[in-house]
Amino acid sequence: MRPGVLWLIAGLSLSIAGCAATQPEPSGPPPLSEASFNSRILELESQLMQQCDARADLQSRQLDEQQVLTADVREVGSLLRYLRKDVQQLEARDDEPVIIREECEVDESLTTKTLLGRSEWVGLPSMGTYLKARVDSGANTSSLSASDITRFERDGEDWVRFKLALNEDDIAVESQRDEWIEAPIVRRVRIVQASGEESRPVISLLMTLGPIRENVDFTLNDRTHLDYPVLLGRRFLMDIALIDVAGTYLHDRPEFPGGESPDQAAEDEAADEDDTEE
Repeated sequence: MRPGVLWLIAGLSLSIAGCAATQPEPSGPPPLSEASFNSRILELESQLMQQCDARADLQSRQLDEQQVLTADVREVGSLLRYLRKDVQQLEARDDEPVIIREECEVDESLTTKTLLGRSEWVGLPSMGTYLKARVDSGANTSSLSASDITRFERDGEDWVRFKLALNEDDIAVESQRDEWIEAPIVRRVRIVQASGEESRPVISLLMTLGPIRENVDFTLNDRTHLDYPVLLGRRFLMDIALIDVAGTYLHDRPEFPGGESPDQAAEDEAADEDDTEE
């Protein structure tokens, strides 16, 4: 055999061997096992069912809202028809409309109570004097300005002796300013303040204020550092009075022998319009 033919056969053999050695590897993921395939199918079915359920819920809600909206529209339409009918009837009458006024019910308990301003004149017949009083629903017990408070015993009962504690500007019957006053103690109250606790005697005095004539419990303490020698609290106001905080001296000052004239009382009230709150 010729040498050229041998070389040709050898070259072809090498080419075939090289192609076999460089065959490309297969691409893509390896084939799934049967178990993996079934698991993936179940997962896709579950996702599809969830999407279908969500879409069904949305359609149901939309249907409910549409039904409610339809009912509202029908109700509005019915109201409009009635309104048009009423308007047509009024136009057909061609006269003035009839106005029906509804009377409000009045609480009868309010008509039995006396209206008081935030400041009032009070009379103390047992002392023979009038004094200015602050009406304050924030205080529980009423209070009377007193000094030289002395406790003593009479017939086995606790009594107290005191004088009215008044400033020079406080208005009262002059002859009663320095008079001693005696009264039985009905009880004692404990007062808690920033400076500490103290016990104050409570006495009952007849008091007049406009149409009111009542026995009122007063605690005794020095009120000369305050604007009013008398404070009227909730115990006095309960069931008999209401407060008009915008008004002052809604009732006339009671008169006592030796007191100032009613004209002077009016001047005192006018001067007190700019009083400060306690």
